[in-house]
Amino acid sequence: MLNSRNFAATAVLLALSLPTAPTGAAAQAGEVNVYTYRETKLIQPLFDAFTADTGVKVNVVSASSGLEQRMKAEGASSPADVLLTVDLGRIDDAVQAGVSQPIKSVVVDETVPAQYRDPDGHWAGISMRARVIYASKDRVKQDKITYEELADPKWKGKICIRSGQHIYNNGLFAAYTAKYGEAKAEEWLKGIKANLAQKPSGGDREAARDVAAGKCDIGIGNTYYWALMMNNDPEKKPWAEATKVILPTFEGGGTHVNLSGVLLARNAPNKANGVKLIEWLLGAKAQQIYADSNYEYPVKAGVAVNPTIAGYGKLTADSTPIAKIAANRKAASTLVDKVGFDN
Repeated sequence: MLNSRNFAATAVLLALSLPTAPTGAAAQAGEVNVYTYRETKLIQPLFDAFTADTGVKVNVVSASSGLEQRMKAEGASSPADVLLTVDLGRIDDAVQAGVSQPIKSVVVDETVPAQYRDPDGHWAGISMRARVIYASKDRVKQDKITYEELADPKWKGKICIRSGQHIYNNGLFAAYTAKYGEAKAEEWLKGIKANLAQKPSGGDREAARDVAAGKCDIGIGNTYYWALMMNNDPEKKPWAEATKVILPTFEGGGTHVNLSGVLLARNAPNKANGVKLIEWLLGAKAQQIYADSNYEYPVKAGVAVNPTIAGYGKLTADSTPIAKIAANRKAASTLVDKVGFDN
């Protein structure tokens, strides 16, 4: 099941293993404390630019899991002002943990489309990624595919994918459940399972690797991984070169997108600077950095998509609100276990 269920153990481990952000006198005006699921090195250019523009120093705590549990354990003494997430699952976990507060900002409301904001204001999308197909250039001739089609028997033994319980796949499966209901989602997942070339394993990059090796014809991955392999990783570039990215759609709908999101901490000691950072991240400069450094789609209208990502074709995002998808995460996770997807 989802890793986020191990709340208590994770909170204890993080309290022992992670560095502590400044508190007390150090948490003063001119600083903002950020907890982030994104690797610091990937977003440091954003923080450096923010400090250059505003004079506000950014203190960072980075981890791959458990940050919302840490914030909950810290309670009113938590130094966190802002939490940056890399998936709607992490966003939902933080809200459910009760560690956020509404972001009251005209900039946020006017910049971020409603479907990418919490109806109650507790989170907002900063950038987007899509869940797409890495298809063999040699063996897959079609350049269009629907998510529904992944269950078509014509793909039997031809699909590679990471664990169905991973947050990225949970988001896609929850989106399908939100659109069609649990009964149809269960049949769809059974169909995909029947088409798998191997037991779900590895990550999105490994899906491209296995397509390149001929183990499968299509893999499921996020848009940015392919760009990172092609442009930033000479060792893995052959995997990207052997594949093409297809933007799938739901029948009669668009492509499933997920979010890198931001939340304002419930007990933010530097609340004003937290809001300032959130608003700055939605400005044109920051949105362009997200687009070009992280290969994600900007949420701000008018900001150019990176050329590599634009090369996939025009993204028409599905209109299902992220909040509705998040509400179906548990059901999707239960269905993955019910059909034995990872077995």
